[in-house]
Amino acid sequence: MARTPSNMVKLGTLAPNFELLNTTNDELVSSEQIFNKNGTMVMFICNHCPFVIHVLDEIISISNKFKDEISFVAISSNDIVNYPQDSPDLMKKLALEKKISFPYLYDETQQVAKKYDAACTPDFFLYDKNQKLVYRGQLDNSRPGNDIPVTGSDLRNAISLLLKGDKLDFNQKPSIGCNIKWK
Repeated sequence: MARTPSNMVKLGTLAPNFELLNTTNDELVSSEQIFNKNGTMVMFICNHCPFVIHVLDEIISISNKFKDEISFVAISSNDIVNYPQDSPDLMKKLALEKKISFPYLYDETQQVAKKYDAACTPDFFLYDKNQKLVYRGQLDNSRPGNDIPVTGSDLRNAISLLLKGDKLDFNQKPSIGCNIKWK
């Protein structure tokens, strides 16, 4: 299991635009449809990564808690030729099984992952109402096998501070996960 850190993109970076297939309903979704007046969480995940599997229920819990205040979107950019378990059909199946309420988009060309400078799964990017990056980093300190409970504390804190209009001045630690499976 590879341990790839996120790239820690410069805070204040503007969110790149995109248009991708939402595997949950087979419709195209644009970034303009996703970005919310209060903020947006863009997550790079996939079906098979043990790091994502380890935290997926907490990601869903966080999205359910804050879905009325900010938007959530997940993107899978993995090469499905070599990783067929990340195919759009299986993404849709996972979304239905887990009752994922946010769009789960497929980045077939991997261009969106490159625009965001995403490196791993999971990789989290929180944008403010002006589509400027205010948080990039880990969900919390839990990793598969380290016996630290999954709490989502870092991400929950970042979202709460954003919604209060406070500066996110805590140490942002990189996410750790499987590398994006590039073609």
